[in-house]
Formats: sequence, C-alpha cells, structure tokens
Amino acid sequence: MFFMSVDPNMLSLVLYPDPILKLVAKEVDPADENVQAVAKKMVEIMTKQNGVGLAAPQVGLPWRLFVTLDPENEGGGIAWLNPTLEVIHEEQETDEEGCLSLPEIRGGVRRPIGIRISGFGMDGKPMTHESDEFMARVWQHENDHLDGILIIEKMSTMDRLVNRRLIRELERAR
Repeated sequence: MFFMSVDPNMLSLVLYPDPILKLVAKEVDPADENVQAVAKKMVEIMTKQNGVGLAAPQVGLPWRLFVTLDPENEGGGIAWLNPTLEVIHEEQETDEEGCLSLPEIRGGVRRPIGIRISGFGMDGKPMTHESDEFMARVWQHENDHLDGILIIEKMSTMDRLVNRRLIRELERAR
C-alpha cells in the first residue's frame, strides 16, 4: 500500500509531458483521511476545469485514484480508489476524447462499450457500478491514466498527425 501525506490545497493540474503522467500508480489506503481529502479536492479541480474525470497522476500524485462526475447527482463527483475494471460487453466503438492534461487535443479512441467498475468510494467503502454508456468510456480513460497511458497513445495515426502541432507546443512549453 502506497502512502504519502499531501496538502490537498497544493494540488494543481499537471500537463503533458510531465513524467508523472507515464508512471503506473500505486494503491492507496481507502480508509486514510488524507486520501479522502485529496479525492474531494480533485472533484473541485475537475469541476473548475469543466472536466468529466480526473486521475491522481493528473494532479501530480502516483496514486490509484480517480474522480468523475456523478451521473446520479447533478453537479456532484464520485471517487474511485484502487479501481478495477472488467469488460462486460465485448463490442467496441470509437468516439472522440479529450483530456485535461492535453488541452485542446481531441481524437478518436476505440474502447469496449460495457464496463463493470469496482473499488472504494470517498467514504472508504467498497462499491461497484456498471455502464454501457458515456461513464464506461470515462472510467476507461481515467483508469488508463493510472497505468501511465494517454489518449495520444490510443488515437489513430491520422488523429495524432492532426494534433501534432499542439502536442509539440506542449512538449516545448515544458
């Protein structure tokens, strides 16, 4: 179990090509109050950035934690600590995705349409959900961040070419 005390108020969005975005994240202690405070702050950052999801590596933490909008609570967020995903519908579809850590970059990403997610919530309790709608895509996108995978690695060659200038600008700004 990975643990590092963090001041949630010091968190901010990390942009590509920051090396933290390529790390495989470590599990967290779902009962730890600091982890729960970080998750709450991540919901604030995600909302402020008009995002639908945000993974801990995107705020500089190598933790297996991401937050998403809560489809059952308008304007609310939901945290997934130590999430695991299981494909429940093998059919795949390609849809356009963007990423807060890759501003203005968008491209088609092919993903399975049905996902079951299990993990721990912001309260430290276990939970499981299933979706074959937009949230399934969001969970997969955010879970990729926990494995050090970015959408630019999953886009088609054509989409990478279309976004080449923006990607280079981010790399030069580093």
